[in-house]
Amino acid sequence: MSHRLDRFLVIGAGPTGLVVARALKQAGIPYDQVDADDDVGGNWRHGVYTTAHIISSRRTTSFPEYPMPAHYPDFPSRAQMLAYLCDYARHFGLYAHIEFRKEVVAASPLADWSWQVKLADGEQRQYKGVIVCNGHHWDRRFPTYPGTFMGEWVHSKDYRRPEQLVGKRVLVIGGGNSACDIASEAARVAVCSHLSLRRGYWFLPKTMFGIPTVEMMRGWIPVPVQRAVLRLCLRVIVGRYAQYGLPEPDHRIFERHPTVNSELLHYLKHGRIRPRPDVARLEGQTVHFVDGTTDEYDLVVCATGFHVSFPFLPPGMVEVKGSTAQLYAGMVPPRTRNLYIFGTTQPRYGFGPLASPAADLLAQLLELQDAMTLPLSVVFEASGEQLPTTHLVDPHAALRRMRLARYLTPLLVRKERRLRTSPKVGAMTMWMPPQAI
Repeated sequence: MSHRLDRFLVIGAGPTGLVVARALKQAGIPYDQVDADDDVGGNWRHGVYTTAHIISSRRTTSFPEYPMPAHYPDFPSRAQMLAYLCDYARHFGLYAHIEFRKEVVAASPLADWSWQVKLADGEQRQYKGVIVCNGHHWDRRFPTYPGTFMGEWVHSKDYRRPEQLVGKRVLVIGGGNSACDIASEAARVAVCSHLSLRRGYWFLPKTMFGIPTVEMMRGWIPVPVQRAVLRLCLRVIVGRYAQYGLPEPDHRIFERHPTVNSELLHYLKHGRIRPRPDVARLEGQTVHFVDGTTDEYDLVVCATGFHVSFPFLPPGMVEVKGSTAQLYAGMVPPRTRNLYIFGTTQPRYGFGPLASPAADLLAQLLELQDAMTLPLSVVFEASGEQLPTTHLVDPHAALRRMRLARYLTPLLVRKERRLRTSPKVGAMTMWMPPQAI
């Protein structure tokens, strides 16, 4: 076994793994980094269809310490995003620390809360701690219906290029961004494109008045005012969703992740996309809908999201409620030490402006932990820190909280000193480490 107790292991070299590596390097914190792929990029390299463009704008997606090139469009393509992430890694000298084609299959704490890591090739290493940046767009979530579908039944993760849709009767299940993108591509090349919706969604155009929609809402505008402004703009620009055959939303804007797509309503009005209700049951290649109607399809694409999961960690170590990982400060699992989970939340726009300060805050927490006897997770819990109830994040509010936290986190050291002899802390139970891998 290779002993590397002076450093952390960063798992993943996608956008979140890269920004964490940059923060650790700049803070002088030793680390190794591994990724199962053959280069950086994560989902943008192996999990996104070739025609994808970001739904957030260039400005609200790029890392503030390394802006995207000025010649990029407002909505960069998959190829441009991948090139940007590779440039980011080169610019900050991150490649030297990354080992590619190294998949982590198990990571478990030892009695002293160092971490034993096993790789797919059988190699075992021991680290001071582990920082998980494995993303949350890879563990496919499929819907379940009575019956069996005898045509092609795939997840949106398996969709790669329009050729998969040519000449087919296509049903897309879901109302999120991937669902609308795939349904719009099917509208161009398939025999038919139908979109099954279980409920009403907020569909926002990618631009309003020539401005990316995500850039219209300023941080100083209260959320209720943002909602009112967007509703007014949508009524003027779009009209009522019922005019497109869509159900009206069953929630307020931002209570669920809005869908940002300018093509869906266009193709609905042209008859190239047909809205359908929720699926009731499956029978051969026939799909029965809850309104009693039926249709036959060659291909069903389930754009039904992903599970948040960490298959290489011991079962139960990181609790996930719905889509929300139970983490203090969005990074620290309860009752653990030297384990950090990064990048499980879903902001209303791109990753860069939030990920960068969050990574810097993580580096600060690692240094604070070295100054403490008690685990950070215990200090958070004993101090009354609340676990999240949703994975959705208001980016402006989150930025304000992180700026404040950068100044207040040193106070955790004082709290930890007072808590060491507290009966409340003494009664807490840590997660029990299993036997070595």
